[in-house]
Amino acid sequence: MLVLISPAKSFDFESPVQTLNATDPDFKEESARLIKKMATFSPQKLSVLMNISIELARMNVDRYQKWTSNPKKEDTKQALLAFNGEVYRGLNAKEMNEDDLEFAQNHLRILSGLYGVLRPLDLIQPHRLEMGTKLKYYNYNNLYQFWGNKITNRINEELGATNLVVNLASTEYFKAVKQVQLKAKLITPIFKDLTNGNYKVVMTYAKNARGSMAHYIIKNRITEPDLLKQFKGNGYHFNASNSDPYNWVFMRG
Repeated sequence: MLVLISPAKSFDFESPVQTLNATDPDFKEESARLIKKMATFSPQKLSVLMNISIELARMNVDRYQKWTSNPKKEDTKQALLAFNGEVYRGLNAKEMNEDDLEFAQNHLRILSGLYGVLRPLDLIQPHRLEMGTKLKYYNYNNLYQFWGNKITNRINEELGATNLVVNLASTEYFKAVKQVQLKAKLITPIFKDLTNGNYKVVMTYAKNARGSMAHYIIKNRITEPDLLKQFKGNGYHFNASNSDPYNWVFMRG
């Protein structure tokens, strides 16, 4: 079983890590090609491309120019411990021990605009390149075209005996996975909150819940799908009547 999550826009490269175990990303050559392209942008052009402030654009141009294919260890951090967004607050990897991180390394994958797909202990450098960025690169009009089948093929190669993918990634990132080529059963948990009398996906809450479910899977060493229905993190519970075989709805409120 593989669990897919999205990366984050923010990072924590300052906090100490609880493990020295680390691996290298699989698609370093592709990442280097993308960085070489990104390093050609001025802050002004990057601000327009990514729809970000000029201050953020300057910071990321500086990151691109400092990025290297063979970084010093002190300039990197394991992906699961470096990302710092809402999903990762729910995932709470800082509470995990070596055994937890080893299970995560075997069963969790992080989709990435720059790195394609990451294992939790893959060493990364600070960057920003969202999968939905309309980056033109040679004959490619965007990152979905750039990555093509590579992400899906790698996921297929790493599937275990259960041939199951649990999609806890955002729509933007999961679009990089070609579902028709995926050699696995796909389950997408959906988290809904009671809002003004109706159950809706509230994105901030849903992101945190995705991370919380990933934490639950890792801590409980879950490899069988039915055990996901027992998830009650953040006050959510599985609702069978609103679910189908591929979309499992968890409600709160």
